[in-house]
Amino acid sequence: MARAAALPCLAIWLASACGGGGDAGSDPGATAPPAPVGPTQWVWVLPAGFAPPVVPADNPMNATKVQLGRQLFYDTRLSVNNTLACAGCHAPSLAFADGRTVARGATGQSHPRNAPGLINVAYQATLDWANPAPRTLEQQMHTPLFGQSPIELGVNDANRDAIRQRLADDASYPAQFTSAFPNEAEPLQWDNVIKAIAAFQRTLISASSRYDQARAGAISLADNEQRGQALFFGTRGSAQCVQCHGGPNLGGGAFASTSGTTGAPGFYNIGLFNIGGTGAYPARNRGLFETTGLPQDMGKFRAPSLRNVALTAPYLHDGSADTLESVVALHAAGGRVLGPGPYAGDGRSNPFKDPLIDQIRLSAQDQSDLVAFLRTLTDEAALTRADFSAP
Repeated sequence: MARAAALPCLAIWLASACGGGGDAGSDPGATAPPAPVGPTQWVWVLPAGFAPPVVPADNPMNATKVQLGRQLFYDTRLSVNNTLACAGCHAPSLAFADGRTVARGATGQSHPRNAPGLINVAYQATLDWANPAPRTLEQQMHTPLFGQSPIELGVNDANRDAIRQRLADDASYPAQFTSAFPNEAEPLQWDNVIKAIAAFQRTLISASSRYDQARAGAISLADNEQRGQALFFGTRGSAQCVQCHGGPNLGGGAFASTSGTTGAPGFYNIGLFNIGGTGAYPARNRGLFETTGLPQDMGKFRAPSLRNVALTAPYLHDGSADTLESVVALHAAGGRVLGPGPYAGDGRSNPFKDPLIDQIRLSAQDQSDLVAFLRTLTDEAALTRADFSAP
């Protein structure tokens, strides 16, 4: 588990400069022009117990790149109609979620999935609700930028040159790209847009919640919060949350850093649907089945990180649970009953439901205590950090 007591100042940079010198040519009083200043060195300052996240070899961190990515993350000019930035679905005040049932793209088209928070996203080994393939932030970024079903930012072959030109016409972007990606003939191009945004997202690391402070011995949780913590990390006859929401990130996508990987990517069917008693989930929301085609993968979705969970309502992959109380009650009940209507069915008897769900045993008091503990996972400091906010 994470053990941060102090507020982590995620990333600082050290100034570096390159001096000039060299052959003075035929004029003995002349000096060579100064050598180009390279990108500023990046130094991680991380919460206690957190190793640096894995960084792809072809996208090394530097401070100029991170600052560029931060600016791009908040820039609506990256969308087809100048209306939506990455931050439009990932707001700092909501732990980089958006507060909607499901995300909405630049053209008003609704996404079938709820927008997840991005705090500590650099440590997730998988980056999609139901597709295990995107393993890096660079790979994942192709979906919101270029995806057409649904449209998110809406970049496509017909408009990508025009949108890139918006950035080229900006007073500051060309120089920033040149500095962030030195020695490239044309640094302002889409691959580098993606790399810069991914570099910024890797810096969204924080773990100074009351839970973390209590783990470090700096404070004590209230009695009901401690009871909820015991339920969360318990095994048989308790909430058993940790079996699906484990590791330092308290999430089911595994925790990957330069010190190794904790756990394995976890996708689970928790009994939300059982259409017609067949085990089916609604079209466009069938979980891992959409990738594998295997019947047993119907309704399996990645267990999200529960850090900052009190800020990221509504919950579940489809945003169908409005409150922490309702989502805890759903788990305690072993699934959800729906009817009448097109989705009618008893999710509690879904044939593909994970057996762990039926092992949960929670009284009304237990549920209240568990919710109290989940609220201790909020990192208030991350919400207003200057290095996370719009430049």
